Amino acid sequence: MEIRFSLSLPREEISIPVVRRMCAQSLKVLGVHQDCIDDVGLALTEACANVLQHARADDWYQVFADVDSQAAVIDVVDNGGGFDLLDTDTVIMDVPAEETVCENGRGICVMRALMDDVRFDTVHEPTRGTRVHLEKLLLWDESAPANRLDRHATRCGSWTDGRPLSATAHR
Repeated sequence: MEIRFSLSLPREEISIPVVRRMCAQSLKVLGVHQDCIDDVGLALTEACANVLQHARADDWYQVFADVDSQAAVIDVVDNGGGFDLLDTDTVIMDVPAEETVCENGRGICVMRALMDDVRFDTVHEPTRGTRVHLEKLLLWDESAPANRLDRHATRCGSWTDGRPLSATAHR
C-alpha cells in the first residue's frame, strides 16, 4: 500500500488548516494511531507557517505527502528567500526548545521533537526556495484498514522504483 498526493496552495493563512486536515484525514482513514496523526499535523503546521513567514507574498507553495505501511514522508516546498540553513542546523539544533528565548526557531524545535527525521534543503529548480522534509514512523490502530490493504501490496507503476519510501520522496 502506498498513498501519494500533492497540493499546490497560495501563501495564505487559510491554506494551513486545509493542508493539515487533508493529511490528518488521510492518516485517520488508513488507521494510523491518533498520537501519530497529531504529531504529523503539528509539525506540518509549523512547516507551512514558515512558508508564510519566509516566502514572497505572491508565491505559492507545494506539499508532497507519501504514506506507506511504515512511514509518512512530507515535503513542504516554497519559492521564497528562505532562511540561513546553516544557522538552522547548527544553532537551533543545539539549543533545547525550553531554552529558546525568541519566537523565531521554536517551530523548528517542535518539528524535530515530533518527527523522526527533519531536514532543510535549498532548492534551485524551477526557482530558488526551501524544502522542509518531514518523516514519521507510523503506529497503527489494531483494526487499521491499511493492514488489509498492505496484504495486497504490489509495487507497480511510476510511484516507486523499489527503493524505501524515504529514498523516493520528492527531492
